[in-house]
Amino acid sequence: MVFNSLIFVAFFMLVVALHYAPFPWKIKKVNLLVASYIFYAVWNPPFIILLWLSTMVDFYMARLMADEERESRRKLYLVVSLVLNLGMLAYFKYGTFLLDNFVLLLSGFGIAYSPAAPDIILPVGISFYTFQTLSYTIDVYRRNVSAEKSFLDFALFVTFFPQLVAGPIVRPNDLIPQFKTPHLATRDQFVWGLGLMTLGLFMKVVVADNLLAPSADIVFSVPMPLKPLDAWTGVLAFSGQIFCDFAGYSTCAIGTALCLGFGIMENFRYPYAAIGFSDFWRRWHISFSTWLRDYLYIPLGGNRQGPVRTYANLMFTMLLGGLWHGASWTFVVWGGLHGTYLVLERLFMGRRRLSPAIQPGAIAQSVLIPGINNSTRIRMIFGVLLTFFLVNITWVFFRSPDFATAGRLLAAMFGLIPFGAAMVPNHDMVKVFVVMASLLMIHWMMREKDLVKVLSTAPRWSVVLLWTAMLVSLILSQQTGDSFIYFQF
Repeated sequence: MVFNSLIFVAFFMLVVALHYAPFPWKIKKVNLLVASYIFYAVWNPPFIILLWLSTMVDFYMARLMADEERESRRKLYLVVSLVLNLGMLAYFKYGTFLLDNFVLLLSGFGIAYSPAAPDIILPVGISFYTFQTLSYTIDVYRRNVSAEKSFLDFALFVTFFPQLVAGPIVRPNDLIPQFKTPHLATRDQFVWGLGLMTLGLFMKVVVADNLLAPSADIVFSVPMPLKPLDAWTGVLAFSGQIFCDFAGYSTCAIGTALCLGFGIMENFRYPYAAIGFSDFWRRWHISFSTWLRDYLYIPLGGNRQGPVRTYANLMFTMLLGGLWHGASWTFVVWGGLHGTYLVLERLFMGRRRLSPAIQPGAIAQSVLIPGINNSTRIRMIFGVLLTFFLVNITWVFFRSPDFATAGRLLAAMFGLIPFGAAMVPNHDMVKVFVVMASLLMIHWMMREKDLVKVLSTAPRWSVVLLWTAMLVSLILSQQTGDSFIYFQF
């Protein structure tokens, strides 16, 4: 089930009605759990078994860890959880990829091997709920959280439908305690929740699907050289599409949960206004980047064991982060590029101490902060544009189905091959450049601001007008069935 569908509207209305009915809190939690399984089962009912298996094993392994003092036994219970969850992820997501590469390796030694096609179906959202439940067992092993005693609360933590299939990846301490006491939205929370759902759907349906996706689809599917302007149009279109699609889903998830009285962490913080890649990953897919930091980068040693080890840890973390997104070497290259950018940035920062005004992530980067002179502001704008330019290079590999497509696009973008055909209609080019210029400006103006605070202080008529415009544009778009891009991950 997707947020941008009529069936979800009916489903959500029923869930809200049951949630606000005069039932005991435990009954309401059971209703939410059943609704979450129904939400997931719409795609493929048998995959509910995987959710149940992961939930059961992690719940009981955590309870055993909590009651065990012998370190060897605690490690054994953790290994059981890791093997089950990562094993299912490896089989369903990477089974075909590993088999294909094994066949390719054998062919390099002159051995012809033709196995039967595995015909593995990828369960939607398996990467997200796997990481979420793993964070629980790892935190219990580290004694950062207590083992949950209520199976109902833990099962709801694993399957909570607003963020089940595409995040944000919620930590146990952030969500499970909310299930302990009755949670109902206040009137203001409910209105804000509906507003966030509208905004998320507008980003997905109107901007990503209607304004940007057509140009991106043309450019990334053409098997011939393109003109540089066409190539850049397609890449910029995908840059906006992937943000509006994924941030749109996260915004819908946060709004849906808020309508039920629950709070979920923000997942995007205007990433296209980032200055540098450390700043970018503090703003892009925040729940995933912090997960990699806390459960992979820091356990590997982080930056505590010298510069060479730090660079290796950064690169390894980003390579695995790339592979997490998909079973393809193009995703690995995408992650490798981000790792390279982070390493080069750290090298540069180590040799040249930047002014606090332009330190990555510093609040002083905001264009609206008093006292920033024009020279610093220009350097900040240049940093934003350079980061955005380099991010677009990585998106080429993320979106391309193979290296041939990626190489052809990059060559066209930089004029390294004879100019090809003009494929993107002029009116679509105008739409892409206007949308992307507007998106960059919004990110720049909002980079250190909070959307709720901004809208709370705005004139009421302007908020109503904006909300009405988004609703009207959603109705006129007449597209309600396209899945979100990140469902495939």
